[in-house]
Amino acid sequence: IDAKIVFDDNALYRHPEIHALFDPTEEERIEADAKDKGFSYVHMDGNIGCMVNGAGLAMATMDMIKIYGGNPANFLDIGGNPIKVVEAMKLLLQDEKVKVVLINIFGGITRCDDVAIGLIQSFEQIKSEIPIIVRLTGTNENIGRDLLRNHSRFQIATTMQEAALMAIKS
Repeated sequence: IDAKIVFDDNALYRHPEIHALFDPTEEERIEADAKDKGFSYVHMDGNIGCMVNGAGLAMATMDMIKIYGGNPANFLDIGGNPIKVVEAMKLLLQDEKVKVVLINIFGGITRCDDVAIGLIQSFEQIKSEIPIIVRLTGTNENIGRDLLRNHSRFQIATTMQEAALMAIKS
């Protein structure tokens, strides 16, 4: 006899005795760590790391990558907090399959210049030669793009299509 039981992660805090039984795989550990840091993260088998703010935009970004023949390495929604950019970048770059990172930010509440500053700070701490494609649109997008253009580390795209194509060609 074999059985599998799935518990709603959102209710585990009320059942510490069940949570104590949790024996995660390496992938589940990474996803749980991301959740603890405030991200929504799901690992996939592709080679284009995605960092996006908003679940809908993340899904659209992955669709755009697939439409043009690429394969996303993950679903990563950083939410609206640009301070999380450093931790999110570390998370993406620990995946050895990731050969390029596509960052797609819609600045509604999140300001694009704050995200740009977070990206610049990330690469003051993280050493990597992986290409970084950035699409910023919305609040303070021009300021954010200008900040990133001053650093050769980043390739700037203005549309989702352009960003997806740049990531696939990298």
